[in-house]
This record gives sequence, structure tokens and C-alpha cells, in this order.
Amino acid sequence: MLVKAEKKKERKRYRRKRIDQKEVDASIKETFARMETSKVRRKYKKVKEEEEIAEEKRLIKVSEFISIGELSEFMNVEPTEVIKKCMEMGLLVTINQRLDFETITMVADEFDYEVELLPEYGIDSVEKEQEDEEGLEERTPIVTIMGHVDHGKTSLLDFIRKSNIVAGEIGSITQHIGAYEVEYSDKGITFLDTPGHEAFTAMRARGAHITDIVILVVAADDNVMPQTVEAINHAKSAQVPIIIAINKIDKPNSDSEKIKKQLSDIDILVESWGGKYPSVEISAKTGQGIDELLELILIQAELLELKANPDKTAKGVIIEAKLDKGRGPVATVLVANGTLDISDTFIAGQYYGKVRAMFNERGKNVTKASPSAPIQVLGFSGLPQAGDTFMVLDSERETKEISLKRQQLKREQDYRRIHHLTLDEISRQIKFGTIKELSLIIKADTDGSVEALSDSLLKLSSTEKNVIVKIIHKGIGTISETDVLLASASNAIIIGFHVRPNVKSRKIAEKEKVDVRLYNIIYDAIDDVKKALEGLLEPEFKEEITGTAVVRDVFKISKIGNIAGSYIESGKVLRNDNIRIIRDGKVIYEGKINSLKRFKDDTKEVAAGFECGIDVENFNDIKVDDILESYKIVEIKRKV
Repeated sequence: MLVKAEKKKERKRYRRKRIDQKEVDASIKETFARMETSKVRRKYKKVKEEEEIAEEKRLIKVSEFISIGELSEFMNVEPTEVIKKCMEMGLLVTINQRLDFETITMVADEFDYEVELLPEYGIDSVEKEQEDEEGLEERTPIVTIMGHVDHGKTSLLDFIRKSNIVAGEIGSITQHIGAYEVEYSDKGITFLDTPGHEAFTAMRARGAHITDIVILVVAADDNVMPQTVEAINHAKSAQVPIIIAINKIDKPNSDSEKIKKQLSDIDILVESWGGKYPSVEISAKTGQGIDELLELILIQAELLELKANPDKTAKGVIIEAKLDKGRGPVATVLVANGTLDISDTFIAGQYYGKVRAMFNERGKNVTKASPSAPIQVLGFSGLPQAGDTFMVLDSERETKEISLKRQQLKREQDYRRIHHLTLDEISRQIKFGTIKELSLIIKADTDGSVEALSDSLLKLSSTEKNVIVKIIHKGIGTISETDVLLASASNAIIIGFHVRPNVKSRKIAEKEKVDVRLYNIIYDAIDDVKKALEGLLEPEFKEEITGTAVVRDVFKISKIGNIAGSYIESGKVLRNDNIRIIRDGKVIYEGKINSLKRFKDDTKEVAAGFECGIDVENFNDIKVDDILESYKIVEIKRKV
């Protein structure tokens, strides 16, 4: 009985053990399943994160008016690829050409990138509420004069203002944007005079975006030029009304109908030809048609119903900025809305300030600036860029905070654009050969001039010929000792445009042997840099055949060797020439002429139709009927 009871207990323990083991197995299985699920989830999460990162990488945040070169850096592709893609899309661009946001989006889409416009930090807090219709008043129209260089834009404005702007400009070329107020028929008109040279494309673009009406000046004795077409495109993209002013009709070879025909070819049909663009024939020299042009401006302004609220806090655009030796940063502000007063706190681009003083274009002190008024403002913490938005804020503390944050964001954006050298880049440089660089430091009197000169000089680079312009520093103001030392350390040339070095800088430049070039006209600077680049190019060597001779006899002379008794068939053989010996149509030797004789006398050259003796250096196997071909190597300078 005891044995049976014992066996029964044993079976119970065994069954319980089996149940426990099953529970353990099930628990282990469940744990492993949970671990597997967690692992899958982690893996899935990681993949999703990677996809999100990849998607984020395909999004680029840019500000308006970035160049092709900058866009290629953001997308991490070669500039040549971007230019090639633009050409396929029908856009003729250069590496330094600035693009508007619409074009940037279109180009980036071709490389599977999405583009997001980067708004200025703090823009939400400084944007003003919607205009109150009751507070709006009629304002002065802002008119931009555009056109090709030397078509008479400044002369037209000169006549309107009854002043002499041209006399104050180097080479009669407008080097900066000028903003001027005039009065006609008891109504005001604000004129912006933009430079006509192609180097000032960016400044002209800014001009078109801050204007109400564009006056397109075309010379009747010339043609519709590329810069004229460029100005039309800027005005069209800004959706600004255009008035055509056909200038220089007083000249004997003027042909205004030819100009109208050329304008019609580019979809600018004037009203007299049944189109929508008003036109007027003028002479900036005699004043013919000027009154009619001013009437057209006022009529167009009435149609546009231009209004602004002078009681609001001021908002405007920086037209130009420069560093004045006595007054510090000075900027020309075009007030778009509100009234600007002395002591107003403002933000412009990444800099803040307080209005210390204001001057009109005549240099006269003013205390208020109403809508559409161009005014010079003192009190900036730094030098803003042309095209920056100018806004007045109530809080000085908020202004400083926005300014510091914008400066930080600008530094971060610049850092993201830094392009580190990769193995592919090194491989490409090896493939195309050693690229030679011309390092430059550019200093000018205004921000617009710095940008325009930089753009023009960078265009001279040629990757095909392996020479590039590298601008290591650009700034505004006098050429300082720091600039000279930087040029010395980096083996750079300093280009000064409308600025000069101080006494200390000049002495250091002489000591360090730094080349400082000073210019007043942009053409001269471009030409000199172009010549310097051509000096960096390796010259090409071309072979030029000078004469051909046939060996008629061979003379053996002791201690000298065999002399070729030759007859000159064409050209002339010179004693210092290289010579090539051809036998049975094959070149068997190339060397130099050791001596050249006519009878027993040495001679410098022998012309066709004469006989001579030729001793070939280090070659003694001369035979009758050998052809001797004399040649010289000509060095050809390569052009950029």
C-alpha cells in the first residue's frame, strides 16, 4: 500500500513538473516574441527616421536672389550640371547669375529638391496690421529709370532735375543707385537712377522690385541691346508698368520706328503700333518730349491709385549703403509706408539702429520722411545690404534680439554652404589638371559696388582653361592694414574701387610687396584682372615651318663630319632653326642646325632658290635626296 501511495505522489509531482515546464516554455516563447516585435519596431523606427532624414535632406531653404553657384552648393552638385540643366530648360545663365525664387524652385525641381523660401527672422512680429482704408492717403509714385549703358538715363534725369549729376560721375557712367525727388504740376515724383552696365544686374533687379513705374530708355540712334532686354525682364517679373522713352531723337541718324520694330520683336508693342505700352520720343539734351513723359508718369500713377498711411510706423527698403569715414554706416532708405522720424528704433536686414540724423539728396537735414521719400539715414549698428527691408519697431530690446538672432542664422546659413573637398573633387582636379587661382581682395565705397564688381570678376573664371578668380575677402571702406596683411598671407591682389589705402596700409603694402590696384571705372578693373588671368594661363606652342631643302650632295669634312649640300626649295632656312630629316616619307631624325654656310662663309639665313651647306648637330648619316625641313616653335598667349 505504501509503495502504491508513493508511486501516486511521484506521478502527481511529475505531472506538476510538466505543467510548470510548459508554462516556462510558453513564457520564454512569449518573451522572445516580444523581443522580436520590439526589434522589428526599433528597426522600423530607424528606417522611418532615415527616410525622414533623407526627405529632410531633399529640402533646401533659401533666400531670394541666390546665385547658380550658391544653389549648386546647397544641392551638392557641380555648378556645370546646374548650368547644363538650365540651358536644357531654355535659360542662359552664368555661375554668378542671381535667380529669383520662382526660377530657383524650377531648377531645384529638376534635381528632385524641394525649395522653401527662408523668411527673415522676426518678420511676423514686425509685420504691421492691414491698412485702414480711412487712413490711406495718395502718395508720390516711385519711378525707376532703366536701359542700356550710354542710352541717356542719367542725362534724362539730369534735365528733369535741372542739375548736373553726370558731371559728378567718373566716365559719365552711373556707379551707384541714385534716388531723387522732383516736382511737376504741383505733384511729386521720386526717381531711381539705376546703373546701366551689365555688372550691376543685381542692383537693377532690386530697383525693379521697389518701384511703381519703369521708364525704359532706348537710344534712337542705337539698337535694343541685351541690357535693355534684361531691364524689360526685371520689370515684367516685378509686374511693374513700363513707359518707353525713345531718347536722342535730335541726332541725325536716329530712327525711332526701327526701335519700335525691335521692341515688338521681344513682345513690347507700343501704343502707337496698337499695343499696351505707352511711348514717347524725347531728347534729354534739348528737352523735347520731357513734359509729355512727365504727364504720362502722373497719368499712370493716377491709374495705379498709389496710397499709403503716413500715420503708421515707417517701413521701407535699403536702396544703397556705404561706410562714411566721419559718420559711420550711412544708408539710403526709400520709405514705402508710414513716416520716419528722428530717434525711431529700426531693424534693417541683420542690423538694428536708431535714427540719429536724416538728409535728403541735396545733403540738407530733415526731421521727417513721408511715404515714397528717399532719405539718407545715420545710426546703423552695421552696414546693411541694398535690398534689405527697413522697419521701425517700438521696442529697442526686441530690435536688438531680432538683430542678434538674424546674425546667428546668417552665420549658420554660411556654414551650411561651406563645401569641403571630397575624393571626387580631387579626382576632378587631377583629371582637368592643376587649377590656377587668382586671389583677390575687393574693397569699395558701397555695398552695391562690392557686389557688382565681385560678380563681374568671378565671371572671368574659366574651368575649361583651369584658371579661376577667387575672392577671399570683400568689404566696404578704406583699404586697411588688415586687408594688406591678409593679401600678403594669401598671396592676393587688392582691388580698390572708389577707395584708397591709408598711410599705414600703403607703407605695409610697400614693405610686404602687396599689389594694390585702385580704380574709378569698373571696365578698367575687369580688363586688368582679365589680363592677369591670361598671364596665369600656360602658353600654347605651335610649330611653324620656315623652309624646305633637298640634299643634292654630301661632303665629308675631317673633324666635322658629313655636310649636306642642299638646295632651298621653299621659304628660308635660318641658322638657329630646328631641323627635321625626312627619308622616304618618314622622319628619321629631329635636331638643331649646327652651322649654315654659303660657299665657305657662315651665314644667318638662306632663302629659296639658293644652295648652301647644312651641318646637322649630332647626326652624320646624311644621304642624297633626303628632305630637310626647318621649323621653329612659336609661343602663343592664351586668352580668357
